[in-house]
Amino acid sequence: MKVNVDQSRCCGAGQCALIAPEVFDQGDEDGIVTLLEPNPAADLHPAVREAAAVCPASAITIDDDTDDIDTDTDTDDTTDDGH
Repeated sequence: MKVNVDQSRCCGAGQCALIAPEVFDQGDEDGIVTLLEPNPAADLHPAVREAAAVCPASAITIDDDTDDIDTDTDTDDTTDDGH
């Protein structure tokens, strides 16, 4: 999971920081979202999805293409007989 925030869209409602404080914070002066963790651990994914769903400005987007992708490619040059 890759999380993105569009600070120009954020209205400062703060729901994201309440739902997933490990991933989102708010600016002290303006309340605008700050992304703390763009690649959150799997156990935080449900909270991040909820935060994105309830964001009134749709300022949070999630790229799920990075979920559980095995990037290890088989580069073993051996043949089936082990040589």
